[in-house]
Amino acid sequence: MNIKGFNETLANMLLDKEKRDKLEKYMEDMQKQGIDIVTIEDKEYPQLLKNIYDYPISLYCKGNKKILNRISFGIIGCREASSYGIKVARYFSYYLSQKGSNIVSGLAKGIDSHAHIGALQANGKTIGIIGSGLDVIYPKENQYLYDKIIKQNGAILSEYPLGVEPIKMHFPARNRIISGISKGIIVVEAKKKSGTLITVDFALEQGRDVYVVPGNIDSINSVGTNDLIKQGAQIATIFKDIKF
Repeated sequence: MNIKGFNETLANMLLDKEKRDKLEKYMEDMQKQGIDIVTIEDKEYPQLLKNIYDYPISLYCKGNKKILNRISFGIIGCREASSYGIKVARYFSYYLSQKGSNIVSGLAKGIDSHAHIGALQANGKTIGIIGSGLDVIYPKENQYLYDKIIKQNGAILSEYPLGVEPIKMHFPARNRIISGISKGIIVVEAKKKSGTLITVDFALEQGRDVYVVPGNIDSINSVGTNDLIKQGAQIATIFKDIKF
């Protein structure tokens, strides 16, 4: 009751035995699944993320939380990736991993998946940021990738508690963490109206470097990326273009 902001009603809610029992069961479930919580009070919390607007107070983490403060670059792009986009995503993630960077992406279909795969092929570290609870894999076919990231000492992060479904509104919020945890982002493919461009807006707002891989002018997947280049984004054609 001496804590500012508390009243008798809130205190009674916290002390309610049924609620405490539920909380203890929840914490047991997290321990069984190897899920930890990293709060802004913890040294493992990504320091870059603390500097963004509306940073998450805590992150649910499965895997290696010790890598969260290593240098990271986000690689993002559209879900309907072309063969060109897949090749490019794997190329940048592979060589940036070899230079010692974490590769951050959203564990979604398309470019995200291949960004993670490229890092794994380089025996590097990769971080997946998802828009659901850590026990809800979306898309389901990425379960193998989720497991491989953990097995190779990477990490999966979410600001959402266990059991939370991947609803549409979670993904723009998730995108601010992808850019917020990264020194810069690399846009591989993006259509004219793409969720990828939301991440670009967050990155610019957060003062992150934005690199864009140019695409074929005949491809629908390149309209967004080529527009970004027209607007002054940095062009990346080889991994050495990315400034550490």
